Amino acid sequence: MSEISRNVRFFLLVFVAILMAGCGHAHAEEKTWRVLYVEGGPFSNYQQTLAQTARGLEELGLIDNGQVAVPADTESTAAMWQWLADNADGRIKFLRDGHYSADWDTSARQHIKEAVIDRVRNRKDVDMIIAMGTWSGLDMSSEDLGIPVFSMSVTDAVSAGIVKSAEDSGKNNVHAQLEPGRFRRQISMFHEIFHFKKLGVPFEDTPEGRNTAAMEEIEQTAADLGIELVLRSAPLDLPDADQAFRNLKQCVEELSKESDAIYLTYTSTPMEKIPELMTPIIEAGLPSFAQAGPQLVEYGVLMSLAQASFADIGQFEADAMAAVIHGKKPREVNQIFEPELGLAINLKTAMRIGWNPPLEILAAVDEIYQQIPAVR
Repeated sequence: MSEISRNVRFFLLVFVAILMAGCGHAHAEEKTWRVLYVEGGPFSNYQQTLAQTARGLEELGLIDNGQVAVPADTESTAAMWQWLADNADGRIKFLRDGHYSADWDTSARQHIKEAVIDRVRNRKDVDMIIAMGTWSGLDMSSEDLGIPVFSMSVTDAVSAGIVKSAEDSGKNNVHAQLEPGRFRRQISMFHEIFHFKKLGVPFEDTPEGRNTAAMEEIEQTAADLGIELVLRSAPLDLPDADQAFRNLKQCVEELSKESDAIYLTYTSTPMEKIPELMTPIIEAGLPSFAQAGPQLVEYGVLMSLAQASFADIGQFEADAMAAVIHGKKPREVNQIFEPELGLAINLKTAMRIGWNPPLEILAAVDEIYQQIPAVR
């Protein structure tokens, strides 16, 4: 080998070594995204969404372990978050002191909003926010914090004012999951089965209560179908959870006397109280529909649309977070989630109200429940 050839080979080897060292250094310098979590209060859907998002992040290789268990005896996400902080290492770091829940207390909500904004701006130890539910979605998206905010598990992020539209959040740092027309499909299907004329709807008649219940979509759908809405407002935004439940139950009792069917909007009522809430509806022999989905059907509501599994929802959220980690702005990431929907029915409730589901209805059912948990 000539001297020139040896020199060329030497310099090539050196160049490759430098390249490899540079690649290793770049890998070592990959950003770790420090994440905190904000919610209005405990809710079972928040638990499921968080758990399945963690599994989705593991599937994408962004954390090593996302197999967090959903506790059976509470709707709180606090213990789940601590588990993720201790076990889910990787590109995403769940901040151990990064779990904020207002426990459905408006004064605590304001305090949390101020504390998180101050932390992001001054401590600068947060790179990403998971905002679970309407309250936190509004609070975290109302300020341009300069870090990505993922609004999850919201009834309608557009009508709530969290994002501008389904196609465009309107804010570079905000992303929300949206399912346009979801509640129109629910009411249309419910009406097609039972042909009711008066639909009872309990909700909290405040701007945020209307947003949470998607009242604009409910009212427009009812008008289009020629349905008369019978509305009752229940003050639910109270520190006293028992009083909030009594308010809602009173509304349901009144609606059961004045309506042909009941559309039960989103509620923070604990699942174990749903059978008690359903008692006047069942005694009146009325069909009922759960806006929130099949979990309430398991506890005694007659039917709901069986939403896509939370695994699909979690994967959608994990994909959105991954897109941002890999360089996109939250505003550039698709917000429209289009699940396949089936029907969930509680046959015990059907029997108690004297309804025998036709075969064509049963053929469309994806989830069947045959019992109602005992009222505690």
